[in-house]
Amino acid sequence: MSVTGSLEGIAAVVLLLGVGLILATLIWPLIRAIARRIEGGTASAEIQAELEGLRERVRQLEEMQPRMLELEERVDFAERIVAKGREPDRLER
Repeated sequence: MSVTGSLEGIAAVVLLLGVGLILATLIWPLIRAIARRIEGGTASAEIQAELEGLRERVRQLEEMQPRMLELEERVDFAERIVAKGREPDRLER
């Protein structure tokens, strides 16, 4: 297995975990809110509080998006550096 292949695998795993975490963070409270609404046990103030919490989470996720893009660019750069460093080994063989 080449170093570049392992870096691509690591990058893919990191991105998948990040997306999974984001989806879980957003979807779980929505499912709870819908379930409470169906049961009829949630007061309007509780719904508003949960809605505000969800808005805050969305805001945080939007703030994280540029950081995720920067990390993706850094991984790509590191992969190129590693691949460039491996080229002389290939030519000598």
